[in-house]
Amino acid sequence: MYKNLKYEIKEGIAYITVNRPDAMNALNNQVLDELFTAFYSVSKDPLVKAVILTGEGKAFVAGADIAAMHKMDPKEGRDMMIKGHNVMNLMETVEKPVIAAVNGFALGGGCELAMACDIRIASEKAKFGQPEAGLGIMPGFGGTQRLPRLVGRGMAKYLIMTGEIINAEEAQRIGLVEMVSSAGELMEKAEKTAKKIISNAPLAVGAAKTAINTGYDLDMKTASVLEIETFTGPFASEDKNEGMGAFLQKRTPDFKNK
Repeated sequence: MYKNLKYEIKEGIAYITVNRPDAMNALNNQVLDELFTAFYSVSKDPLVKAVILTGEGKAFVAGADIAAMHKMDPKEGRDMMIKGHNVMNLMETVEKPVIAAVNGFALGGGCELAMACDIRIASEKAKFGQPEAGLGIMPGFGGTQRLPRLVGRGMAKYLIMTGEIINAEEAQRIGLVEMVSSAGELMEKAEKTAKKIISNAPLAVGAAKTAINTGYDLDMKTASVLEIETFTGPFASEDKNEGMGAFLQKRTPDFKNK
């Protein structure tokens, strides 16, 4: 089904691996189409409770496919950017946690792909950056929007305008990633995080993700109303009764996602 991805499900976790190691996992139209299909499948599959996104080889995603983009006219370039936004917007709206296990280079479109995930865990060998200005273009997969929301406008402008590449430690310091791991323990840490999230009520996790993402750009009064209305969904669920009952009975809850 996939030529440029590996996709497997184990213990409720969907593992999506960008698999173009000879091209440093660069994003082209075909990879973007496959990513959209994979995340659409995630959204519809009740067996999937969380996603870990990573890259094959020494790169997470080293950027967009410059060789392919060099041949594009402006309309083709714009169409590719729309396709990228569709993928990354879908990742943000899927009501399941998406964890980026950044194993290596996450540059340009790769950094943008990581930023569309809910949680970013980086290998100590990872590198991050938005070097597009040095190629005569600017970020086009959401970098000018997601980066300032994560690290602030000033730092985002600095990184985009200079094209500076930063290491994992600096990425964590400025808020671009949540955790840094040794290379050998990266997937273990990502899996541990995913399993910790999965142990909670899926409806509650999904509702919280929606409330955070939707409310972030709203004024506080409007966002408060959003939170109250979103809260009522999981509060009316069977899982709420199970979770609170388990707490009172001092046992582990058995959530059913309903």
